[in-house]
Amino acid sequence: MESKKGTDWVLLRRVLATAKPFRSLFLQSIFLAIAITPFSIAQPFIVQKIVDNNIIKGEKEGMITLGILFLVVLLINVIMKYYFIYITAELGQSVIKDMRVKVFRHITNLRLRYFDKTPIGTSTTRTINDIEAINNVFAQGVITIVADMITLFAVVGIMLYTSWRLTAIVFMTMPFMILASYIFKEKVKVSYQKVRTQIANMNAFLQERITGMKIVQIFNAEKQEGYAFKKINHSYTSANLDSVFYYAVFFPVVELVSAVSLALMIWLGAKGYLQDKVTFGALVAFPLYLNLLFRPIRFLADKFNTLQMGLVASERVFKILDSKDFIANQGTNIPVKLHGKVEFRDVSFAYDEENYVLKNINFSIRPGETMALVGSTGSGKSTIINILNRFYEIQKGQILIDDLDIKSYELKALRDRIAIVLQDVFLFEGSVMENITLRDEKISREVVIKAAITIGAHVFIEKLPGGYDFKVSERGSNLSVGQRQLISFVRALVFDPDILILDEATSSIDTESEAVIQHAIEKLIERRTSIIIAHRLSTIKHAHNILVLAHGIIMESGTHEALLNKMDGHYRELYDMQFADLPDLVK
Repeated sequence: MESKKGTDWVLLRRVLATAKPFRSLFLQSIFLAIAITPFSIAQPFIVQKIVDNNIIKGEKEGMITLGILFLVVLLINVIMKYYFIYITAELGQSVIKDMRVKVFRHITNLRLRYFDKTPIGTSTTRTINDIEAINNVFAQGVITIVADMITLFAVVGIMLYTSWRLTAIVFMTMPFMILASYIFKEKVKVSYQKVRTQIANMNAFLQERITGMKIVQIFNAEKQEGYAFKKINHSYTSANLDSVFYYAVFFPVVELVSAVSLALMIWLGAKGYLQDKVTFGALVAFPLYLNLLFRPIRFLADKFNTLQMGLVASERVFKILDSKDFIANQGTNIPVKLHGKVEFRDVSFAYDEENYVLKNINFSIRPGETMALVGSTGSGKSTIINILNRFYEIQKGQILIDDLDIKSYELKALRDRIAIVLQDVFLFEGSVMENITLRDEKISREVVIKAAITIGAHVFIEKLPGGYDFKVSERGSNLSVGQRQLISFVRALVFDPDILILDEATSSIDTESEAVIQHAIEKLIERRTSIIIAHRLSTIKHAHNILVLAHGIIMESGTHEALLNKMDGHYRELYDMQFADLPDLVK
């Protein structure tokens, strides 16, 4: 238990440390938390003085002055509370704005292994919902708790000064209030933790299903997925209703204890007044003190839970920020241009550190040459390009570019000189221009248009409403597969890579578009070292070398003609299977 408390304090200190860039706002909020207290408790005190010194004694002199003083104190109190609420909210929003940027930048630099293991919805929850909960640490948590605690001690002090007898009466009900608050805090804490877990599950489910909605509808799985979502939604609703239940019980209990305390105070206080042990002004002021006392107690339990949930959320966020799941970037070579020589020496790789998907791979590509990779699904073709870009680290062997180990290159500099065109083109919501340049301001419109003309995409882009400013829908859903592919080719060309990788870039293209795409590919690979992962063997006839892979092993290599001449070879077998039903003229 002590360990947990220690952990909470460490987390709290770390959360508060995130406010360092906004120290001015933090200090203002602390100052206001302290300054509000005397103005809050001064109002009942002034009322008591008016009653005892003016109303009871029938003296009008000084009554107007005290009345004006009461209004001034009330006005200052209102203004200070406004600024306190606004500044604490501004502080919280400033912190989470800063933290969201840090988390997003951190996530975008994590190695792909993290995304293989972590659902997208979980990362979304951490970046949005959990960081929003951290905002509550400032806006509704630690600072407001400090303000409430100061007010509580000040109220108790002024109550004892005014009448210890009435204070003792009020304190008769205090144990019940403290017990109710403690039970409420513990119960709501558990329910809040369930809510956080369920909202993460819901976000992950929705993200995945909405992204894969086409598959859901193709296979008429709406009913099944709807039922699955209904179960998740029910769990989330139940968790929320649990917390609502505790609120529904706690607040009436607080009102009951407060009413009992007020009744006792009036009954016993009136008796004290008749015995000249309590002034009438004190009897009038004490209900106001009672309100100032019970209001913070009533909300303190809730604020402690808000603080606790903020700390739980911060722990999850800090876990991401503390993740060192990066590709080691200790290289110092920052080439302006690569010659494009690529060599794999006895390379072996496993995604899970155990089951190797590449085994002792050896090959080399001379600058400007094109190498094709062919093989069945799972043979290791895509893995080769993943490790060449250092998306994953190899366990054995060495990969060299221009006779230097790829680890000797600065990571960004290495990836700047290598471009990949994927089979499944991903386009972002935004203009065609933004999707080509990826918002890189160094790439001008003229360069983009020149590249599009070279590729053969300019004509179709110009025909779009708005041309290069045409608004692309999420994932490019308002463009055809061929159009998306052409845009990805232009994107690759404007970045002017020295090594180009095409990952089955024509496998989803219809026959009519294939000629256009093939022309684009030829333009792309001109004077560049190229690696082509081929599904259609007809597209790699002119490759300088073809590697045939199976189960992570190179089965054979050579030119198209040389491999075809091996009558019992793997390439010949793949070729015959693909073109078995076509006439010789087509082959």
